[in-house]
Amino acid sequence: MITLYGAEPMWGLSDPSPFVVKTELLLKMAGVPYQRRWANFSKAPKGKIPYIEDDGQIIPDSTLIRFHLEKKYGADFSGNLPSFEAGAFWAAEKMCEDHLYWINLMDRWGNPVNFERGPRHFFAKAPALMRPLIVAMVKRQVTRNMHGHGVSRYSADERRLLLERAFAALAALLEGRDFAGGDKPCGADATLYAFLASITSTYFESEAPALAARHPVLGAYLSRMKARFYPDA
Repeated sequence: MITLYGAEPMWGLSDPSPFVVKTELLLKMAGVPYQRRWANFSKAPKGKIPYIEDDGQIIPDSTLIRFHLEKKYGADFSGNLPSFEAGAFWAAEKMCEDHLYWINLMDRWGNPVNFERGPRHFFAKAPALMRPLIVAMVKRQVTRNMHGHGVSRYSADERRLLLERAFAALAALLEGRDFAGGDKPCGADATLYAFLASITSTYFESEAPALAARHPVLGAYLSRMKARFYPDA
């Protein structure tokens, strides 16, 4: 049985990391038995989650895990999409991972209210005396990462414009179809659902849910995916 390492359900999500949710959905789609465990970052090959253990082999990174499932288990995540559509959805996946993710991270770590409600709880198991130092150290690292990426260099109004364009693009791709794969989900749906569900979570103080709600197709899509893969949530 594959072991998926991540965090745990919180904030109304299967995992606080959309990359972990993406991987869990790929495992569900592949029909491969798996169990979940709390990650030990010292054992994560790239120092990030998710990673999986499969027959003693550790595979990091949600996309590399996808390739592993395709190669070892014959998982078909293509959805039989025409090449143009497959290319468009692959680009949309990368937009989610390299664009929406950072805006979402900025919302959670850059907003003091959201940080107290969310990320601060990641450190609850740290020794009490060391906890303030660990929190400060990790916050500095995340802040440097956001600056290096560039997301924190945008104003709030500029980030809003970027979100509006991203949601409009995803809505256009999903218009007239139940899933990215058409009448049934494909690999792209694992990514699209994971990142849309995360950034539109109403647990946090954010404009994202209202901006996404301007496109009813996105809400309907999220509902279909949740009903199919997390019916008891």
